[in-house]
Amino acid sequence: MKYLLLVFAGVAVGALVFSNVEFNLSFNGSNLASRPNFATATSNIENYPVQSLKSFNEAFVQIAESATPSVVTIFTEKTVTQRVLSPFDFFGMQGGEATNRRKEVQRGLGSGVIVTGDGYILTNNHVIDGADIVYIRTSDNRKITAKVIGADPKTDLAVIKVDDKNLKPIIIGDSDKLRVGEWVIAIGSPLGENLARTVTQGIVSAKGRANVGLADYEDFIQTDAAINPGNSGGPLVNVNGELVGINTAIASRTGGFEGIGFAVPSNMAKKVLTSLITTGKVTRAYLGVTLQDIDENLAKAMNLKAGEGALVGTVLDGSPAAKHGIKTGDVILDFNGVKVTSSTLLRNAIASHSPGSTVQFRISRDGSILIVNVPLQEQAVKNLLSSQTESNDAISTILGFRGEELTADRAQRMKLKPGAGAVIITTIVPTSNAYRAGLRAGDLIFSVNKKEVRTYAEYSNSIQQLKKGDLLFVLVGRGSSKMYFAFNL
Repeated sequence: MKYLLLVFAGVAVGALVFSNVEFNLSFNGSNLASRPNFATATSNIENYPVQSLKSFNEAFVQIAESATPSVVTIFTEKTVTQRVLSPFDFFGMQGGEATNRRKEVQRGLGSGVIVTGDGYILTNNHVIDGADIVYIRTSDNRKITAKVIGADPKTDLAVIKVDDKNLKPIIIGDSDKLRVGEWVIAIGSPLGENLARTVTQGIVSAKGRANVGLADYEDFIQTDAAINPGNSGGPLVNVNGELVGINTAIASRTGGFEGIGFAVPSNMAKKVLTSLITTGKVTRAYLGVTLQDIDENLAKAMNLKAGEGALVGTVLDGSPAAKHGIKTGDVILDFNGVKVTSSTLLRNAIASHSPGSTVQFRISRDGSILIVNVPLQEQAVKNLLSSQTESNDAISTILGFRGEELTADRAQRMKLKPGAGAVIITTIVPTSNAYRAGLRAGDLIFSVNKKEVRTYAEYSNSIQQLKKGDLLFVLVGRGSSKMYFAFNL
């Protein structure tokens, strides 16, 4: 069986291995600008007449010629200390004393794109993460030292700057206007410096790709334009020669290109870029809930349409959501007048707002429609939500799991707080519908088919009438999170 790998499109040279660990940067106020000076010139490529195969070919040539001067190759260096073993180490003759150590320079390579005439360059965080030295090579073969302005690991974006005025910035396009099937080209340095500014062509294969597992905030453009290690941070360009994405990673069974590449949309990148340039950090808004998509089973249980809205699970105490009346079980239908079709996209949209701004939600609650206005707060650095799983055994052929009373002794053994709940799932069948839906041993059951469970007796009364084929709709607690699950017995 072959497994699908998610590979960042950066190149390690020598012993360099990129880290996913967030690193903190110290910012000098003199490095920050009041506002980035983006290129605003319009392109004539859009209206290029295509009347023959030759003119079609010429159109792509013009796109490449327009965008390529804005692409740079990024080089990084990091000095690390390596332990060197001597023959005596193998015989324990060093007496626990420190052995010889030597310093090594690890080198890496990626791509970037010039976004302002005064030297700001957009790239991926994993390209420059942890680097001691960063420098670029321009399209006219000039080597220039760069400094890191800021990085945002949550979107895998970073901004570096060079002190040079002879640069051609790319025009930043509107990625929201991209359509699936639209032609795009990717430019970068795949596999090494000798292939710098390689141009590949493809289409937009999909938009809004999330839950890929590459970053905290994902809204990727998927493309079949060839992307390989070394392309990280390079531009994805539309037929107008405008930047619409930052090439970031590939999905592959081999580690090489297989037609599935991912790029951060330019609209997301522009917000992060502007924030890093002006303040040196990225500030996100915070609502204080967990959200999940509504699948077919949840839709049946709640009399909703599958794929419409986002279901609220946990509402954190003291959060903006809690203060303004949003509750567990609410379904958010609209956000600021826009229909909600994805919990991930809703989460991204909330985070993109400035802390202090007031947003509006249209909510469905027990068949009623509510309008709730919420002033958002600044997002905390740490994620407050955690999860836990426990062991499982085979039990109940109908439910697929066994729920037992959460006694004081059991709560103590499982390191749960007193009063955490009344019923806990102690065992679950791995082949059951309950397991497939997402239930796990250790989950606390808070409600069954919309009826609150405050005691084990209430739980027993709720399930004793259930039979094979019935739809079971439960609210469970896992760690500090609450989640809904629905499945047929």
